[in-house]
Amino acid sequence: MMSLGPVGFVAPWLLLALPALPLIWWLLRVTPPAPRRQSFPALRLLRDLPAPEETPARTPWWLLLLRLVAAALIVLGLARPVWGPSAGAASGEGPLLLVMDDGWPSGADWPARAAAASAALDAAARQGRRAALLTTAPSEAGEAPAPGTLTPGALMPAEALRARLAALRPKPWAPDRAAALAGLAAWRQANPGPFASLYVADGVEHRAEGDDFTPLAAALAAAGPLTLARAEGRAARLLAPPEAEPERLGLTLRQTAAPAAGSVAVLARTGDGRALARATLPVEAGGREARGGLDLPLEIRNQIIRLEIEGEETAGAAVLLDERFRRRPVGLVGPAEQGAETPLLGPLYYLDRALAPYAELRRGGIEQLLARQLAVLVLADRPVAEAGERAALERWVEAGGTLVRFAGPRLAEAPDSLLPVRLRAGERQLGGALSWEQPQPLAPFPEASPFAGLAPPGEVTVSTQVLAEPGPELSARSWARLADGTPLVTAETRGAGRIVLFHVTANAEWSNLPLSGLFIDLLRRVVALSSGVAGAEGETPLAPLEVMDGFGRLGPAAGGVGAIPAHRFADTVPGPRHPPGWYGVPGEGGERRALNLSAHLPAPRALAAPPPGTALLAIGGVPAERDLGPWLLALALLLLAADLLISLVQRGLLGRPARLAALLLALALPAAPGALAQDGMARGSAAQDLALVTRIGHVLTGDAALDETVRQGLAGLSDYVNRRTATALGEPAAVRPGQDDLSPLPLLYWAVTAETPLPDSAAVAALNDYMRGGGIILFDTRDEGSGEGFAPGAREALLRLTAGLAIPPLAPVSPEHVLTRAFYLLPPELPGRFAGGQVWVSREEDRANDSVSPVIIGGHDWAGAWAVDARGGNPHAAIPGGARQRTLAYRFGVNLVMYALTGNYKGDQVHVPAILERLGN
Repeated sequence: MMSLGPVGFVAPWLLLALPALPLIWWLLRVTPPAPRRQSFPALRLLRDLPAPEETPARTPWWLLLLRLVAAALIVLGLARPVWGPSAGAASGEGPLLLVMDDGWPSGADWPARAAAASAALDAAARQGRRAALLTTAPSEAGEAPAPGTLTPGALMPAEALRARLAALRPKPWAPDRAAALAGLAAWRQANPGPFASLYVADGVEHRAEGDDFTPLAAALAAAGPLTLARAEGRAARLLAPPEAEPERLGLTLRQTAAPAAGSVAVLARTGDGRALARATLPVEAGGREARGGLDLPLEIRNQIIRLEIEGEETAGAAVLLDERFRRRPVGLVGPAEQGAETPLLGPLYYLDRALAPYAELRRGGIEQLLARQLAVLVLADRPVAEAGERAALERWVEAGGTLVRFAGPRLAEAPDSLLPVRLRAGERQLGGALSWEQPQPLAPFPEASPFAGLAPPGEVTVSTQVLAEPGPELSARSWARLADGTPLVTAETRGAGRIVLFHVTANAEWSNLPLSGLFIDLLRRVVALSSGVAGAEGETPLAPLEVMDGFGRLGPAAGGVGAIPAHRFADTVPGPRHPPGWYGVPGEGGERRALNLSAHLPAPRALAAPPPGTALLAIGGVPAERDLGPWLLALALLLLAADLLISLVQRGLLGRPARLAALLLALALPAAPGALAQDGMARGSAAQDLALVTRIGHVLTGDAALDETVRQGLAGLSDYVNRRTATALGEPAAVRPGQDDLSPLPLLYWAVTAETPLPDSAAVAALNDYMRGGGIILFDTRDEGSGEGFAPGAREALLRLTAGLAIPPLAPVSPEHVLTRAFYLLPPELPGRFAGGQVWVSREEDRANDSVSPVIIGGHDWAGAWAVDARGGNPHAAIPGGARQRTLAYRFGVNLVMYALTGNYKGDQVHVPAILERLGN
């Protein structure tokens, strides 16, 4: 490709035809004389017939110039000039190596990164250069980064990489630039020649200490020209797991240094996606950390399962909250005597200090505490009465409560049935005259214990304890032991709950355990197993329930994701084998643990300086390219048409100039009626035409490019439906709810963007009346499945614009839904330009409107798959299924039109046997 300033030519060799313009000038200099009529009277033939010498007439200079300009435009148009070619993104000669950071920070502005890479591939394709793609994050299969090519070790045409780039998505883990460097070194052995590189970097150093960017950038610069594309002025942000403080959730935000001061909002969401609270964290200029908190009542705080940075769609900007982050209500009950909370002596003093930062503590009698919602009840050397108190405790434990008991002189004298093991009468003293000389330290915790992974301090010892009666079940019920093997903590599951016994007192009378930090850790783990959550112990595997993608969105786990043993969960670093997300025991009531990416990442640091001579390119600053060839050819054809008319006038074939004016007017008017009709339809003046011809409507979004794509898509679908069914659809109608009459339209297509304006009260009323009257609205966010990240903010915009609409309860499309079999038999995924997301309709048990769903919500960009341009081609690729996926998209469009026109007729066929039987009777 040849570039001249802001203009480049795809086929510059065609410019060699320009020197031929003088020859064209010479050929066009002479115009044949115009013919004229001559009468031949029989008698005066010889006298009246003159014989003048005729000379050819010359072409006027202005007409000759017109023809030369048309010829030059044809030459230039065939050379395919491109305005604003992105030569800087693919500078240099030789092959192009496209390097992309596709780790967790890339999801924040992935569309802009993909656009910069795509522009470089387009420029390389015009120049006929070969290319390769190197991503720095390990793949989902755990493969190390290596340049992706069709043939190992070989380069491919730049056009062939476009499909691979379109299917690329950010990963929910950190890049591995060291592995990418090793893959690059191996690739260079097969491709030893020089090459140019475009490195689309995420702007973050991913090693806790050291620089992982410089070695890779230096290797690329050593091989040829290097261009570094990165986001200017955008900070990479990481939301750390919160701290469960007594009165709030403490929030910590870490980021690369931002040049200006600002603020970052953090949203707290429930399991169904509702935002319960919003906290604003101030960030100073140049600051790398911001702190804040969420002040919420305990009952509301316990509903939060996700924190996320508002407007930041990355796996590092989202934190899942499991039971470890919830402050559970814990009841404390001490002996009946006074002094239970005496500083340093009372049995509740140390319990209060250990649990107050992590739980909501309540005090009172047993029956008083059980009257409220309670997760854990702690009895510190408190005997249980025989009457209703014991029965109430048994019912509460059977229902899922966790009863924690501490031994003491009272319990040693009068053990009861609410204990995990049988006790010997009296306590065992260590260090006395009839015992061993030294108090006993703690033994390492067993692998099957919930305390596995904790290290007992050597200074923690036990001088007195109550002993358990030996039995076959004692070993399985022992969670902690002393060095001599006697149980220190035992537990038993009863019903849905459990009973836990510490064989020492809750104060420092029998041991110094309450004086250590281990005491806090033991109590926190016991509380974490409460509220009916079954604690996975030992080697019990926690299976992947839902995992995050690179945009921080939860979805089903792929086949290569493995389970994590419970005792190793805290040390598991998210990666291809274990992506961040929810892990636990499948089934209702099973344990769910959150694996968060930010808990295992260092604070983000900005990239080091690139090697000298590196060209810099701002992501998002890639200029849009414009192909000028079609415009130049169209102008040339227009000039040739004018030349033809002028030649006909000069020859006298058109007669008077008035005829010429009429002909020019006729050529200029064909496009006017359509434009006027379309404008009139937008203003509501074509309501009668809408009623006479069945059309599909689409809501104008204000984005001219998107509105044109939707119009092309609905026009392509209408043509497809007309050719394959008996339906006769007209051109799609662009409407504005609240201004245009929607009632003649059976189906309304609404493409949602982040900038979609909220409908006013008139529009809301019109849309509700439209759905109430049997109309169907298809909302398309264009960001589901393989299209994730292509329309950021569309889901939030959908929630805003539908807030005032009468949307019925929704459910995913089932395989038996009418949409999957109204004309074609289709899978419930109903793909469009994108595939893999979920499509939602009203619940089938909703009998309103004859069970026809008034809304259909999805994000597959069906209009993009249906779109047909002026040349009859499909301008948008179907990702990842190609032609087969586009065929399924068209078939879904046919089913959608049939569903809108005929309602639930396919569903009514299930009643045919009953109807026939009734008719027979």
